[in-house]
Amino acid sequence: MINVNDILTSNDKRPLNEREQEILRRIVHLYILKASPIGSRFLSKYIQDQMKLSPATLRNIMSDLEDLEYISHPHTSAGRIPTDKGYRFYVNSMNNIEQLSPNEIMAVHGKLNQADNDSILKNASKVLGMLSKFLGVVEIPKLKEYIVEKIEIVPLSSTRVLVVLDLQSNIVRTVTLEAKMEFERSYLHQITNFLNERIAGKPLSFIKENFENIISDTDYSNTPLIRLFTNSLDKIFENNNTERVIITGTHNLLEYPEFEDLKRVRSVIELIENEDVIIHLLDKCDYQEGVTVLIGSELQNDILSDYSLIKTNYKFGSASGSIGLIGPKRMNYAKMMSIVKNVSDIITASSDNNSN
Repeated sequence: MINVNDILTSNDKRPLNEREQEILRRIVHLYILKASPIGSRFLSKYIQDQMKLSPATLRNIMSDLEDLEYISHPHTSAGRIPTDKGYRFYVNSMNNIEQLSPNEIMAVHGKLNQADNDSILKNASKVLGMLSKFLGVVEIPKLKEYIVEKIEIVPLSSTRVLVVLDLQSNIVRTVTLEAKMEFERSYLHQITNFLNERIAGKPLSFIKENFENIISDTDYSNTPLIRLFTNSLDKIFENNNTERVIITGTHNLLEYPEFEDLKRVRSVIELIENEDVIIHLLDKCDYQEGVTVLIGSELQNDILSDYSLIKTNYKFGSASGSIGLIGPKRMNYAKMMSIVKNVSDIITASSDNNSN
């Protein structure tokens, strides 16, 4: 796994002095705002109230920064643009993430606090895309992580039963089982009570892996309905929903000048259509707490060399997942990190409230 801090030290010929650091921060900031290479004359005017440096002096500093691979020099322009290493320095040197405006906070709460558990993750993806104007991505928690609070067995006919699993965070899973024999209601009631005694409070993954051991020491272990349960473990305890990630805001990316090139547009489409790529991205740096930023080459995928990913994790009851946004490297990182953190915090708080 890549260590994003190593990029600043692995190939450095020397550390940057304070003036170089400040000039580099200004170059990255201006490029994020302008989307065009930054020249020494423009930079001199921009910083004149804080730093009295001539264009000639700035050209020398910028030449040194280019030698150190923090900025690069496009062939068609006299100005400079940040490299991945320059962006990494900029992100690592930020003191604080930017606070959302009151209207933005209201928009997040309005979309998420009123949503039920079936729609909150879809709404979260929409909010990420709406506020960032980039691609909003939400990984759906794995069903196996949820804890079973209660199980109910409801007769549908003499040979069909509906298994209802009440999971933490007010999530309900239903599965229909077909039997070759009839079940009396009193028998279903006994089995329901027995199963609740054995599996309530345990994660689905644990129940599936240990079901036979859980019921092996009782007289019920070889009864018809328990045998039906044992033969249907995959159906009952696995999520058959193929959707693993929710993605919204594709149209947002196409509005940026970085993606006017048809080749880059195709890369956006490939990104959206390849769910495995998104999941792999969200799994990167999963060991890190807080908000993670991966820039260009740090994503280790040629298709994504023009992108950055900002992601964090969220809790959804006993389960967890990742959320994030994907956009061009030229983004307001402080603001985007704040958006991702706020959405994550509200999802987590909402699921905690629903669990109580």
